[in-house]
Amino acid sequence: MRKDVRILLVGEPKVGKTSLIMSLVSEEFPDEVPLRAEEITIPADVTPERVPTHIVDYSEAEQSDEQLYQEISKANVICIVYSVNNKKSIEKVTSHWIPLINDRTDKDSRVPLILVGNKSDLVEHSSMETILPIMNQYQDIETCVECSAKNLKNISELFYYAQKAVLHPTGPLYCPEEKELKPSCIKALTRIFKISDLDNDGTLNDSELNFFQRTCFNTPLAPQALEDVKNVVRRNMMDGVKDNGLTLKGFLFLHTLFIQRGRHETTWTVLRRFGYDDDLELTQEYLFPLIKIPPDCTTELNHNAYLFLQSVFDKHDKDRDCALSPEEVKDLFKVFPYMPWGPDVNNTVCTNEQGWLTYQGYLSQWTLTTYLDVQRSLEYLGYLGYSIIYEQESQAAAITVTRNKRIDLQKKQTQRSVFRCNVLGARGSGKSGFLQAFLGRNLQRQRRIREEHKSFYAISTTYVYGQEKYLLLHEVMPDIDFLTETDLACDVVCLVYDVNNPRSFEYCAKVYKQYFIDSKTPCVVIAAKSDLHEVRQHYSLSPHDFCRKHKLHPPQPFTCSTNEAPSKDIYTRLTTMAMYPSRQPSRSLYSLTRRAVTVLCQLTNSVVARCSHTRLWLPLVLFLLHVFTLC
Repeated sequence: MRKDVRILLVGEPKVGKTSLIMSLVSEEFPDEVPLRAEEITIPADVTPERVPTHIVDYSEAEQSDEQLYQEISKANVICIVYSVNNKKSIEKVTSHWIPLINDRTDKDSRVPLILVGNKSDLVEHSSMETILPIMNQYQDIETCVECSAKNLKNISELFYYAQKAVLHPTGPLYCPEEKELKPSCIKALTRIFKISDLDNDGTLNDSELNFFQRTCFNTPLAPQALEDVKNVVRRNMMDGVKDNGLTLKGFLFLHTLFIQRGRHETTWTVLRRFGYDDDLELTQEYLFPLIKIPPDCTTELNHNAYLFLQSVFDKHDKDRDCALSPEEVKDLFKVFPYMPWGPDVNNTVCTNEQGWLTYQGYLSQWTLTTYLDVQRSLEYLGYLGYSIIYEQESQAAAITVTRNKRIDLQKKQTQRSVFRCNVLGARGSGKSGFLQAFLGRNLQRQRRIREEHKSFYAISTTYVYGQEKYLLLHEVMPDIDFLTETDLACDVVCLVYDVNNPRSFEYCAKVYKQYFIDSKTPCVVIAAKSDLHEVRQHYSLSPHDFCRKHKLHPPQPFTCSTNEAPSKDIYTRLTTMAMYPSRQPSRSLYSLTRRAVTVLCQLTNSVVARCSHTRLWLPLVLFLLHVFTLC
């Protein structure tokens, strides 16, 4: 909602603009009226809507046309004042003032207008018969108020309606000609209904209505009040109530009724609670709450977020098969302005035999989005109404920012749940197959994947020492000279080569020596397509000798050409290495160890040569071995 309201009063001379302002401030009719009142500010604590209000007067005698245009451009609402006993001032409303204001305001963001009939104390009749056709002709006119500055009639009401026209405008919500809600309002209220329909049965039962009422207005409805609301809907439409629950049609009807009865603030309170601005768009503050992520930290969903996402899954898994069909996915994302997940998602996470997202796959995709793009995850949670359903200040409460990775390394333990493995290898080495095998797909299933639906990510769960963890595999493009920091930043590296291609391993060796030889990131060499004949690699060292020289684990044979789902042992091993990098043999320590062994052998030979008796040199050798073991 706006932080303040600026009201401008315009109209013909002598209609009482200045008198209205002075009567409001002093609560009595002034004996002497200046040509123009100074701008006044009404503090927030004395206005009904608790918003500071600035009231600006206009005087043709004191101000130029240019000054008037400036005031029109700054105003949030304009009151066109006429005298009820002066027909010429009424005619000027349509012949001069409304055209002038429209010419000076943008067509797409017109300022609301209030028609003010002053000096009602001087006549016995009302001007409404003349004014109503004008109101019907111009959509920007919010309302008309007849008042008297002299006897203070409707003075407070006038400025309340002006304030209300800014804070709770009718224009974005309702079309008076059609007597129905506007499409953008229907769209927003439909999203609100679907979020509030916690069991997704198409109606709001008493519990859901009470939760909605408490969420928006901080107070529940009494049982009789609930029944009265439903009875109003029943009397006015056939399908507004079903199985004693309020349907979407009934929900929309109630808001139409609120607006028609002048209670726009009720609908606006609901819209703003669910994140909407004056243009019925979700605000940036709602969708993207502030969250600070220090360097070398990652983002994960916390326990409450997973519980919420589980409830969303259960809400839309109507056939209870623990998978979301394409229709169920579409229904889930009806509260979004666009479809956030494309066909590549089905090749990023686990699916069932029909290719539908499983419960595990659904949570995995959310985990992936949160890890790679936390702002997008916040946006998605906003569309689903996380902060509303879980009564949090914002959906930032769903995110855990992990501690710096260096602290994990120092303490030799981690509280993280998501670990990233970058998969590198030459073209055709089997990287994509390695990713898809993690999702339980053998070569036969992989061949069904269309090229345009291919994903460069795969994520699923593994268990390390009884703890469930997420392993995120990222296939890195094979251009060795253009690897970015993102391509290199990870918890564990997979270097994949094709055992059947003699030129495949050379890429792995070059990447390792260029980027990872001095890195603390654990590296694993994968001998892919191990079901095929292994050929000699055109490199100075064989893969085994290369791993031995650089103190890496021997190449791990891997194939996805199996009858059943490929083995997941290697993925558990990768997750373990990512969790406990300090337990991996240090490559720099290995080179130090080799030198230490050489020195030890030299010392031993020297001692043996100088000591002829076993009792003299054996304790020395044992002592040196003990020192070496401690090192």
